[in-house]
Amino acid sequence: MTFSIHGLAVARGIAIGRAVLVASSRVDVAHYFIEPAQVDSEMLRLVQARDAVHGELQSLHDTLPKDSPPELAAILEVHLMLLHDEMLAEGVTHWVKDRLYNAEWALTSQLDVVARQFDEMDDPYLRERKGDLEQVVERLLRHMKGEAHVVPHVSSKRSGQSRQQDLQLEDSMDVPLVLVAHDLSPADMLQFKQSVFAGFVTDVGGKTSHTAIVARSLDIPAVVGARTASQLVRQDDWIIIDGDAGVVIVNPSPIILAEYGFKQRQAEVERERLSRLRHTPAVTLDGQRVELLANIEMPEDSPAALGVGAVGVGLFRSEFLFMGRIGALPDEEEQYQAYRRAVEGMKGLPVTIRTVDIGADKPLDRAHKEEAHLNPALGLRAIRWSLADPAMFLTQLRAVLRAAAHGQVHLLIPMLAHAREIKQTLALLDQARSQLDARGEAFGPLKIGAMIEVPAAALTVKMFLRHFDFLSIGTNDLIQYTLAIDRADESVAHLYDPLHPAVLRLLADTIAECRAQGKGVSVCGEMAGDPALTRLLLGLGLRSFSMHPTQILAVKQEVIRADASRLEAWAQSVLLSDDPAELMGL
Repeated sequence: MTFSIHGLAVARGIAIGRAVLVASSRVDVAHYFIEPAQVDSEMLRLVQARDAVHGELQSLHDTLPKDSPPELAAILEVHLMLLHDEMLAEGVTHWVKDRLYNAEWALTSQLDVVARQFDEMDDPYLRERKGDLEQVVERLLRHMKGEAHVVPHVSSKRSGQSRQQDLQLEDSMDVPLVLVAHDLSPADMLQFKQSVFAGFVTDVGGKTSHTAIVARSLDIPAVVGARTASQLVRQDDWIIIDGDAGVVIVNPSPIILAEYGFKQRQAEVERERLSRLRHTPAVTLDGQRVELLANIEMPEDSPAALGVGAVGVGLFRSEFLFMGRIGALPDEEEQYQAYRRAVEGMKGLPVTIRTVDIGADKPLDRAHKEEAHLNPALGLRAIRWSLADPAMFLTQLRAVLRAAAHGQVHLLIPMLAHAREIKQTLALLDQARSQLDARGEAFGPLKIGAMIEVPAAALTVKMFLRHFDFLSIGTNDLIQYTLAIDRADESVAHLYDPLHPAVLRLLADTIAECRAQGKGVSVCGEMAGDPALTRLLLGLGLRSFSMHPTQILAVKQEVIRADASRLEAWAQSVLLSDDPAELMGL
């Protein structure tokens, strides 16, 4: 029987193949009290498990194939950091020594405590790191039970009889395989990658989960957040992954299979054709040059950006260096080396580094906070958090200034809304320069920019332009704050609308004011990487787009096919419409 499952589209394209099921592998945990005399032996078991898992993860990291996406190495590093996290270790020690829980019970109890903190985070990327923590704890539990963490081997050759728990399928010829799982760890992703899966489906995760990140970096169709997919899909079912629509079709009829087979062939032809645009300048039909930049999360993303013809980095999310670092924030030297690698990796092209965009509710403070923000999106986050901790902020500013000695570096400040925040930020930047001068440390010039992601900033853009060299519009947060929509809340996700007239008005007015004053302006949110919105943004006057590297060629195609001057009148009619999406046919 044919049926469909809906989830989140995180990596575009069509995948058709046989389902390979990886069932949820939660470890059963015994709960019992120990005697005081057993405390030391329980703690020893925890230490031995931690050391074993460390060796396992380090070995995976050190033996990564050269063609592995850089995201895998970075996520394995995150798992190593989480493994040695002080809050996890101190909490487990408390449960064993003070409550006399057995080691496994203590570990899962502290996991629950830390997981709740992850759930309260506003940033979706950081919130989904809870899954990484769960996988690290699962590895610890398996070692404590004497079980190896084994990823099932999957061969594209079929042999023998197929069983529900067997990953060897029974076709006599090779067919594509698609992976269906509750969730996947980075280590699993690495080993599955070597088996050449055509696509991924997971029950959990969001657009910034590690599965989504790796799928995008491999340019493989993927749907996450499909809830019960791993329970509904059976081993060896034929399934279609529509990574464009976020739909999984199980046991498709011959007609549906033929239709998607045709779409898949069309997509392959289109992909090959787009690859020829890598070295084509992004210039409109009427001769207007458009800047296509890459969003990156780590220095090792630079080659991928260059490979698709990006003319620079429009957004380097520096918070990746900070996440999961409870009590051990990256020091100046570590940050400097990371920023320097990104700058040198772009071979002289500009790199825009955004200062850390996380908050006090994120897993950075050692102290456990009993009271959490009811809505962290409105709390101490981004520049507010940085200004609340000047020492941390100065450390980052010095590292960025030092990296600027090695190439073109722009500094981007997130979530500014008040004149006093602007003045405090610029004063601290001057202080960081003075500190480096006093040390005799070399540093370079910076162009300073602000993110427009709070409606208050968009409405006072003239004030911003008196202080900054350029602006970057973060449409993800601008939409969230303008429409009072929590992007992570599934119950209101349908109201998250980039084409709402209010959003478009703020966007259009910001672009127009920047152009009038001769200041640079870019869009670095999801809108920039959506080819369906490229012509509208061009018509509104945008000439700088920053997006995930895998989206650049599709957007470039729209740019070189567009006559920007002729789009202006049409874009104004969209602005004045009560239903812009309907007018655009979306």
